[in-house]
Amino acid sequence: MQEKACQEVGPGYKSPLDAMRNAPREKIVYVPCIRRNTATTGPDYLATVDIDPHSKNYCKVIHRLDMPYLGDELHHTGWNACSSCYDDPTKKRNRLVMPSLMSTRIYIVDTDTDPVQPKIYKIVEPEEVYQKTGLGNPHTAHCLANGQVMISCLGDPKGNAKGGFVILDGCCDFAVQGNWEKPGNTTEFGYDFWYQPKFNVMISSQWGTPKVLMNGFNPEDYEKGHYGHSINVWDWDNHILKQTIDLGKVEGAIPLEVRFMHNPDRPEGFVGCALSTNVFRFYRTERGDWAAEKVIDVPSKKVQGWALPEMPGLITDILLSMDDRFLYFSNWLHGDIRQYDVTDTRNPKLVGQVWLNGSICKDGPVKVLEDKELKEQPEPLYMNGKRVHGAPQMIQLSLDGKRLYVTTSLYSGWDKQFYPDMVEHGSKMLQIDVDTEKGGLTLNRAFLVDFGQEPGGPSLAHEIRYPGGDCTSDIYLSTTMGKL
Repeated sequence: MQEKACQEVGPGYKSPLDAMRNAPREKIVYVPCIRRNTATTGPDYLATVDIDPHSKNYCKVIHRLDMPYLGDELHHTGWNACSSCYDDPTKKRNRLVMPSLMSTRIYIVDTDTDPVQPKIYKIVEPEEVYQKTGLGNPHTAHCLANGQVMISCLGDPKGNAKGGFVILDGCCDFAVQGNWEKPGNTTEFGYDFWYQPKFNVMISSQWGTPKVLMNGFNPEDYEKGHYGHSINVWDWDNHILKQTIDLGKVEGAIPLEVRFMHNPDRPEGFVGCALSTNVFRFYRTERGDWAAEKVIDVPSKKVQGWALPEMPGLITDILLSMDDRFLYFSNWLHGDIRQYDVTDTRNPKLVGQVWLNGSICKDGPVKVLEDKELKEQPEPLYMNGKRVHGAPQMIQLSLDGKRLYVTTSLYSGWDKQFYPDMVEHGSKMLQIDVDTEKGGLTLNRAFLVDFGQEPGGPSLAHEIRYPGGDCTSDIYLSTTMGKL
């Protein structure tokens, strides 16, 4: 719905600033909804949500595309084509690629025939992925400029940790073509990735062992080596692992989302480390290799009435505004979203913060004994007379940078462990209004999508995608980049 009516070029926009200045306001979003680990026996589904404030269906789920199998755990999605294909008019953004984290099934969804009512175009069965790549547990999908689709994986077919990448033919039948990485170049762990061809680099991150993290998080598993604390640097042209940068077992615990600067002329970006609640800046050095430095540190809180004596913030999602000025991330355990001015990437400045429940609210069982940031525990959040269970997790920013959308589910196995009330009552989707001049975040109380009211029972809403591309799905190449 945001693509051009007469396409003389490829999908997306010629530059990040072109997207920021000229993209129409988002009207619908696609949100995978998970039923695994809930009381509902139905399959996961893709929800189409109306977010047009002028629509009679504003803040309503207007279509649900059920998957044909149970227990998939839909997670992160991607497109068959994006702004990296802008110079190729033969490409079109018309298929949403939906990997299933637990079943290894990959759904290809037609969003072109009817954007409001998408339908399944093809299903890539797990056996094809296993046999052709030796990988399983797919996570992040990115389109490539050559028409292929690349998907990172967390494990092997048995659920052991193994980082690698699956290539699908995004131009024709979406068949599995094999591995992207050259033989012998798999990594210990896999998770997210972002590529930057101008500097011949891709950065990938690390979560943990699939069969270990499947049903919850045990801190002892981190100590046993079942979770990562490094980022991987790849030779993009040759598909070879060049460096592994250890962020530190204490400071760099469980690095998840990777975000290069949108401007492809800038060889730097950020990665959020969940367990240590730190943000690292990665960058190319004068020698031509890559390094990382910690630039944001969210202190843990000393608590009583929780599983551990100290509670980390647990950074679970981060993103950059299209002009590369603001960095946003969510602290899923503490319950806040933060906005940093990263004009100076080595010295981010906190300019906005909003609390959306979490584990330390005043009406909860946790008592904060020592807090280096807050003077008192935050108030619980109620919307339309109902308590919002859970905490901010997945975030997506409007292309103009003025609206930040957020959902509250992380992953059903961990949701059940840390926020059982959310699993029982369903997750929520909220909107944060953004001050793009000075910085600042304000909850929009007129916006609420309640996935606890779904016809098939409460579900867990995860990632947010706009039909025309967004701040975390599109990658820009130097050949089409305007000046920032």
